[in-house]
Amino acid sequence: MPSWGKLLSHSPAGWVAITMAGKWQAGNLPPELTSLVGRRAELGQVRTACRRSRLVTLTGVGGVGKSRVALRAAAELRAEFGGGAWLVDLCTLRDGGLVPHAVAGALRLSDQTARPMPEVLTEHLSGRELLIVLDGCEHLAGPCGEVVAALLDAVPGLHVLATSRRPLEVAGETLVVIEPLVVPPAGTTAPAGDAVTLLAERAAETVPGFDLGKESQEAVVRLCRRLEGIPLAIELAAARLRTLPLGYLADRLDDRFAALGADPAAPDDPSWHQALRTAVGWSHELCEPAERLLWARLSVFAGDFDAEAARQVCADERLPESDVGLLLDALAEDSVLTWLPTGAGERYRMLDTLREYGARRLRDLGEEERFKQRHREHYLALSIKGAAGWLGAGQLSWYDRMVGEHDNLRAALDVALSADDGRPALELAGVLAFFWYGCGHAKEGRHHLRQALARARRPEPALIQALWADGLLAASQGDAQSAEERATQIAMVAGDLHATIPPAPGDVPAAPAEEPAAHGDLSAAHRRAAPASAGGFTAYEQVGHVEIYAAVCARALRSAVGVIRGDLAQVLAESEPAYQDRWNDEPPTIAGLLALLCRAHALTVAGRLDEAVTVLDDLRALCDGRGEQLMRSHGDFLRGQAELGGGRLAAAVRYGQAALRTKRRLHDTFGIGLTVDLLALAAGAAGHSLRAARLLGLAQRVWSNHGQAQASVPEWVAARRACEAQARAVLGDNAYAAAYRTGYDSDVDAGIAYALEPEGEGLPNSGPHP
Repeated sequence: MPSWGKLLSHSPAGWVAITMAGKWQAGNLPPELTSLVGRRAELGQVRTACRRSRLVTLTGVGGVGKSRVALRAAAELRAEFGGGAWLVDLCTLRDGGLVPHAVAGALRLSDQTARPMPEVLTEHLSGRELLIVLDGCEHLAGPCGEVVAALLDAVPGLHVLATSRRPLEVAGETLVVIEPLVVPPAGTTAPAGDAVTLLAERAAETVPGFDLGKESQEAVVRLCRRLEGIPLAIELAAARLRTLPLGYLADRLDDRFAALGADPAAPDDPSWHQALRTAVGWSHELCEPAERLLWARLSVFAGDFDAEAARQVCADERLPESDVGLLLDALAEDSVLTWLPTGAGERYRMLDTLREYGARRLRDLGEEERFKQRHREHYLALSIKGAAGWLGAGQLSWYDRMVGEHDNLRAALDVALSADDGRPALELAGVLAFFWYGCGHAKEGRHHLRQALARARRPEPALIQALWADGLLAASQGDAQSAEERATQIAMVAGDLHATIPPAPGDVPAAPAEEPAAHGDLSAAHRRAAPASAGGFTAYEQVGHVEIYAAVCARALRSAVGVIRGDLAQVLAESEPAYQDRWNDEPPTIAGLLALLCRAHALTVAGRLDEAVTVLDDLRALCDGRGEQLMRSHGDFLRGQAELGGGRLAAAVRYGQAALRTKRRLHDTFGIGLTVDLLALAAGAAGHSLRAARLLGLAQRVWSNHGQAQASVPEWVAARRACEAQARAVLGDNAYAAAYRTGYDSDVDAGIAYALEPEGEGLPNSGPHP
């Protein structure tokens, strides 16, 4: 029998539906937080270009407003595309190989099979009409061009609107140059223009009571003219009006132009307009020395970050920890940082243009490598803590936190993979097993792990963990061959740390082994890990018992391989030790719980339902004892299947709904599809055909975003088809189609709420409560 749900892989957070008057509209365009000044002509030009050309690239200097124009144009065009308009933010991405993954993530595409992501994207988009906005392509122009060209060739209904300081060089590309805002010419009495309007609006937001009519028109116009209408430069100037008079500000800027012309420390990319270089450098000059130093050091962050991360990475004897909070607030007041209040606390973000400037300053200070390494070390330490807390009461909090740090994890991995020593990459990519598996990033995880494993130079515990992580992800994708090979390699490394590690298919062969590490030698980072590290490093490793942990991982992988291949005897044999040891004194691990899930599945398929229920009861007790929810939800889904197989319909519904609640909280789209299908089967078996039809429609809506309905497991596909046929026979074609369409067209959150409505009353064989 093939995989049960590819061993329950997961999907990233997010939904495709935006509720609008009872309907849903696909897309993920963010709301505009500030007004867009002017740009009427440019917006008309962009809309026209997008209707005539399938690839339109907005070019222009940094800070000129390409992203704002693109997002507004996309919002105005969205109604013309049945599949909606989608933003893909590439500003923080550095690995060109992840461009397809970034596109899939933005589209909420949850396919976690072993198929190449470009192939998955093509299949998912086939037959759809939609607009994709690729924002910030200049540093990845080559990879972006390749992905765009392939998708446009394969998907006739796709249109792409890109922003980039340079063209993507794709056939058929239409370029639209975004110019600076209009500034009144010198020596004229022309109307104020959009640049002056922008300065006035932003100044009014910064300085209470600011009135353009009461200010010196000459100073305002002179300031905007000096800044040559660059919106970012104008907004930086407006922020300074909080502390500096308008006339003084204009005079200072005149002096800076006369003395410097352009900041020699600013990026020398010709796409940086002289006015922007000067304005950013001038804003930098007005900062206090400590603010300038923090600005430079914060450039190592990707995306947003919190104050604690800033303290841990940036503070030292020159920049005390106690000062960092106030300095962050000062940089936010000066518009160098954007303050982002979130449910998890305050976070900060730096515009890509300002980050680029700070990175150049950091390089000039000779501190670039040092603070990139500190950033990597911080996120390694965070990942180790996350792995330690994953199978526990804080799992949901760790899910939210790690998803929020995805950009910074990518940046840390880029630094780790650039190191001469392969260990940093193995440590970080391997310890993130819980994140790749539990937060829906199997494809991306394997992308990083393959690179890290190709750099392995010697047998060590970090290598065992990376092999386990890649094997776990391979199993979740249904890739039995790679999972089996990783299990073999884990055993080889554990048994003989002098062995050479053979690569998995598609890997670059490992280099010859260097001087081997001592048996059980642990890195300092791993020695700091808490004992109950669910991501892999457990109490076993704390005392050097690497072989014990390796054996647990290898057996779990071989159990999973047996599930994928339908070898029930192998599953039961390989999972037996985990079953016998389930109540030992060691903390549970993903590997041990996975083996129990595999065992319960095999027993259910074999018709040994009572034994399967016993295993699942034990697994539930283990999870509840720690406060763990993800693996428990997998077990609840399997328990629902076992109860359904035994005719205990009310129990099947209760366990299915218990699983669905957790999977909704963890945004596990794949698991949601499985559990809604299970609830549809239970409704059909109970004779609730109308409910079954609606749930079947909802499940199909979810599966359409995953790409592999029922995980292609024949028994599950056949059960769903039988349920469909039965409901259609009872309701009739028209009534069935209407109910199915109601489920399919509903907002996903509303559909899940419907699936969670009480249904068990009066169903036969209620059985135990979950």
